[in-house]
Amino acid sequence: MEENLKSKNKIKLVVSCDGGAASGKTTGAKLISKKYKLNFLSSGLLYRYAGYLFIKHKPKNQINFLKTKIKNLNYKKLSRINLHEEKISKLVSVIAKKKKIRSILKKYQKNFAKKYNRVCIEGRDISYAILPNADLKFYFECSLDVASKRRWRELKKRNKKIKLSEVKKSLKIRNFNDKNRKHNPLIKLPDSIVIRTNILNKSAMIRKMSKEIELKLSKKI
Repeated sequence: MEENLKSKNKIKLVVSCDGGAASGKTTGAKLISKKYKLNFLSSGLLYRYAGYLFIKHKPKNQINFLKTKIKNLNYKKLSRINLHEEKISKLVSVIAKKKKIRSILKKYQKNFAKKYNRVCIEGRDISYAILPNADLKFYFECSLDVASKRRWRELKKRNKKIKLSEVKKSLKIRNFNDKNRKHNPLIKLPDSIVIRTNILNKSAMIRKMSKEIELKLSKKI
């Protein structure tokens, strides 16, 4: 019987996770990637890295500069850089609207997905722009109040003076911009599995995602 069963960790599996700011998608995607040994990538981190580079180097030609920097990027090295400063967050909202910048980062994400047999990418346009043929598409939703408190607690670790009202306003603007931008807006697809993190705690969220993944893997064996 064992000879007829492929190891679950060797079966091809592609997962996309989309959602608004502080919706829990990064946490869910990371945990599920660890559990199922998926190669994880956060598109948001790529945009933050682009913002970080623009602030640090102030290039005259952002597009050519970014192409060069992204071409040979080792994604794992991004964890060593502080990409969550407020000035970077503000710039990300601006550069994410630019089609040419999105195209550069889109190419990197698609190449990342092609490189691995098992992959999970999270962001805002992954399910239709990056991984339209994903085995599973998760869409994370969270109420503004819960998302704001979640992000506020995170930011307070680095800035104790930050106010909840400021965070709430920032998230509201960011989500509005993401859903209404011209290029690759945040949308929920008909075949997406909705994960509502304002009513699901972390354990319940992982159980629901795992159930869907196990069902998909069982069909591939």
